[in-house]
Amino acid sequence: MKSGTEPLASTASLRPHGGDALLLVDVQNDFLPGGSLAVPAGDETIPALNRYIELFRRNALPIYASRDWHPADHCSFRPQGGIWPPHCIAGSAGAAFSPELSLPSAAVVISKAVHRDADAYSGFEGTDLDQRLRREGVTRLFIGGLATDYCVLNTVKDALAKGFDVLLLLDGIRAVNLKPDDGQRAIEEMTSLGARPVNWEEIAA
Repeated sequence: MKSGTEPLASTASLRPHGGDALLLVDVQNDFLPGGSLAVPAGDETIPALNRYIELFRRNALPIYASRDWHPADHCSFRPQGGIWPPHCIAGSAGAAFSPELSLPSAAVVISKAVHRDADAYSGFEGTDLDQRLRREGVTRLFIGGLATDYCVLNTVKDALAKGFDVLLLLDGIRAVNLKPDDGQRAIEEMTSLGARPVNWEEIAA
């Protein structure tokens, strides 16, 4: 266990290198302003995430993008007794990635919560994301997207539990905040579990 007196990792160690991957969580139209389950200021993540995308492209490092890809009668929807309005229905405009997101064609898309009776907040739950990352030799993940207090939180928790190092991209996440401090509590939980919160200035230094 690391002590509180140990020095922080050097700036150089934060720069993407072999063994790293960028994981973008659910940057979909329904989670953006005008969408059926819009995350407040969710669109503010996109310029930051585009900077990270370009950095990983320049370094020929893998980029992954998770997405909700729900059937129309998904269990998380209010008409089926869930807590959310219908959103990210497979094949719909709301389920598409934001057109403002500069997602390269080579990005690996991970679809989750694809079955009517099973929800999944984490990009690892019910998908082959873990196997894909291990096949590519990925050991560290740079994670950003939507929403901090749900899908980002659960994806980060699963990544850490599976042994990946995680850099949490603070400028590339926003929270739903059903309760006003949900996002901050989620960041504190991820940090306490071992994720390192960072921003663009640190990564690009």
